[in-house]
Parts: sequence; C-alpha cells; structure tokens
Amino acid sequence: MTRSQSHLFYQSGTRRPLLDHASGIYLWDKSGKRYLDGSSGAMVSNIGHSNPNVQEAMRKQMELSTFGYRLHFENEPAEALASAISAKMPAGLDRVFFVSGGSEAVESCIKLARQYALAVGEAQRWKVISRFPSYHGSTLGALSLTGMSLMSAPFAPMMREMPKIAAPTCYLDRDPLTEAERGLKYARLLREEILRQGPETVLAFIMEPVGGASTGALVAPDSYYQEIRKICDEFGVLLISDEVMSGMGRTGGYLAMQHWSVRPDIVALSKGFGAGYVPLGAMVADRTIVEKVLGSGGFIHGFTYAGNPLACAAGLAVMQEIERLHLLEAATVQGGKLRNALMALMDRFAFIGDVRGKGLLLAFELVADRETMTPLPAALNAHTRLVDIAYDKGLIIYSRRTRGGRIGDHFMICPPLIIDDEQLDELITTLAESLDVFGAEAGGALPGIGGILRRIIPAAT
Repeated sequence: MTRSQSHLFYQSGTRRPLLDHASGIYLWDKSGKRYLDGSSGAMVSNIGHSNPNVQEAMRKQMELSTFGYRLHFENEPAEALASAISAKMPAGLDRVFFVSGGSEAVESCIKLARQYALAVGEAQRWKVISRFPSYHGSTLGALSLTGMSLMSAPFAPMMREMPKIAAPTCYLDRDPLTEAERGLKYARLLREEILRQGPETVLAFIMEPVGGASTGALVAPDSYYQEIRKICDEFGVLLISDEVMSGMGRTGGYLAMQHWSVRPDIVALSKGFGAGYVPLGAMVADRTIVEKVLGSGGFIHGFTYAGNPLACAAGLAVMQEIERLHLLEAATVQGGKLRNALMALMDRFAFIGDVRGKGLLLAFELVADRETMTPLPAALNAHTRLVDIAYDKGLIIYSRRTRGGRIGDHFMICPPLIIDDEQLDELITTLAESLDVFGAEAGGALPGIGGILRRIIPAAT
C-alpha cells in the first residue's frame, strides 16, 4: 500500500510500518504482521504492552483530572508514587522530583548537585566527571556528560564539556590482572581524575551501574562499585547513579546499584518507570541534600509536567504490576536463561565476541576476531544490518556503535520482564536465523574475515 509523505522527522528519513496495536511482548503493524519486542522498545516496556491494570488506573484518573499544575495543587497520585518509590530506595534516599524523561532526570540531578554545593558554601565545585563511552541524555547539560563524541561534537561550541574517565571495559583488556584487580584499576581512574581536576572543583561523578546503549550492558567487576563509593566519600564528591535504563526491575532490583550494596547520593530514573504508558521519570535524592537546597531559597528548576497526576497514576500502577507479577524475580530467572542462550549462540557464531549484562539488560557484541576483539569494519554497518534482518523476520532488537559511537557493533537483547520460556525460545530461534543470514552476507562481502565467517556458517546451518 502506498503511504503518503510524512511530515514527521526524527534521526533519519527511514520509514517503518504503521503500528496497529500491541499486547504483552508483541506488536502488530497495519498489515497484520507480528513483531516480538526483543528490546522493550528502547528498553522501556518493562511490564509489556497494554497491561489492563495500568490502562484501568489511567482511565480512572482521566475521569478525575489529567492535569493540575504543581504550584497550584498537590495531587494524590504524585504523593502516592513518591512514597512508593522512596520505599524501594536505600535508606535516606526519599525525596522525589518528577520529570518526563531520562534526559530531564539527569539534568535535574546535576542541577540539584550544583545547588547543594552553593548551599553548603562550596561554590567552587561544578565539575561532573563521567565515563567514556557513556550515555546520559541529549539535552545540552546531559550531553556534556555523555561520552559519545559522535553525538556531542556538533554541539561542542554550545556547551561546556565535562571531564571523562574510561568506562570499565575489562572484556577488551589483555593484561595479567585478575577481574578484581581490573575493577580497582578502572575505579582508581576516578581518583586520578579528581586529583588532576583539583578536588575542590569536583562536584559529582555520574555513572550507569550497568551500561546502556553506549556500552551495551557493560558490567564492571564487583570490586569497582564499592571502590567508586569510597573515592567519592574521600573527596566529598556526590555519586549520581544514572538508572534511567537499569532501574525499575530491569536488572533484578529497583536499582542496579543495590546488587553491589552501594548507596548513591542522587538517582535518575525513567524508561521502565513509566514503562511506555506515559512519559515519566524521576530524580530521587538524599533528604539532607534536598533540605539544604530548599533551606537556601529553593530548587531553581522545574518542568511543566512534573508530577502530572495522569502520569503518576500510571507510574504507580506500573509499580504495582512489578510487585504483583514478581518481575524482579522474573528478570533474574529469565535473564539467566536468556544469557545462557546467548552464550550458546556465541559458541555457534565465531563473530560474536562477547555476551554481557545483568538480569534482562543483556547485549552481545560482534567482532572480526574474538581473540583480539578487533571490531568488524565500520563500512559493514553490522549494527544496522542485523537489526534490519531481524526486523524483517519479526524480531525487534536494539543496536549501537560500541566504542565511542564510531566503531564496534553491539545489540541489546532486553525483552519485557514478563517474557515466558516459550517466548524466549522464539526470540533466540529468530535471532539465530538472523545471525545466519548476516554471517552469509558478511562472509561473502569481506575477504578479510570471509574465511572465518564461511568456516562457521556450515555449523550454524
């Protein structure tokens, strides 16, 4: 069917089919074709699509009010959701500021941190150290923290770039260190950078405890996390945990940081918080920080839709479904099964160089040489080609360039937390078929790795 010209534009001019409806882990286009949502959209739809309990909660709230400006009224859904999320946080992290998305959540975190420094008489603190690669959002403030030069370079004259340290990409290291030693090595890069910048000028360190799209579900060695907390405490630096992707059950806990018993000072939440039902996010902060800021004239920051009653009613219903369906446990159990299945694909396909992640925040990376972890040639555009092959077969996966946004190819496999065993089998079977097609194409087109790929294709078929 011929489609009319679209007046919408986003990152590119690529067209996709029109969405018709969605239910559970599946979506259907207008032609009736079904797609398995193997990435929960952009790692958003944690509880699946069209959950009737969330829809009913939204309908009930719509009958009461859909908007009430926060300077004019308090509203019950916002109060209830703030209480509910505070109860799931580490002790003392119980002050909540609602936003509409991840970039807004990160912006709120760094603005609160800065105003706290002013409130306690440390105006010289303004530098926020982050990691490279990393992704923290697309607004200018969040982009200054994002370690992806492809995204930030065009806007460099318009923002103040923040200092970076290397992300803990231990899977690329070929040194004699143990995993624990590597974790400490990467963590101590933070200490070195604080000293380089001048400890009196460093405000905060922001990190994704389990990497998102920039690093493909990167998990550091266990030793990394406590050492980071120790270094922040040593220099009076605030620790901001960007849990926009890793939070709300995706890794098996409400915060990924909780797996390592690390208490951040400020947390950014979104994606799975609204779970695709509404634009929703939050900053959750230590009460001491907030009280200092409010006592010094108030928090100079805000968004029109902060604490929107309809959004908060949906968010509260999402949290109730996470509990009712035991989705934190499901993320751990089903995530373990999916990881094992991806490892089996790694045994089958020599061009899968690494499988990583936690819970149902998982990814695999394609390489030309597994021993050296040499990435595939950038011209191959593997990160888009495999996505398109899978999409044609009815499987949605999410990809990005692995190493700073310019080279390397990883794929996020992050289905909704409600996925069952039969659906896991369907996901893996379709993914394997897609890898077969990709391997055949790449083996014929690239003499440099063609021999490697051609050798493994018979075993894969």
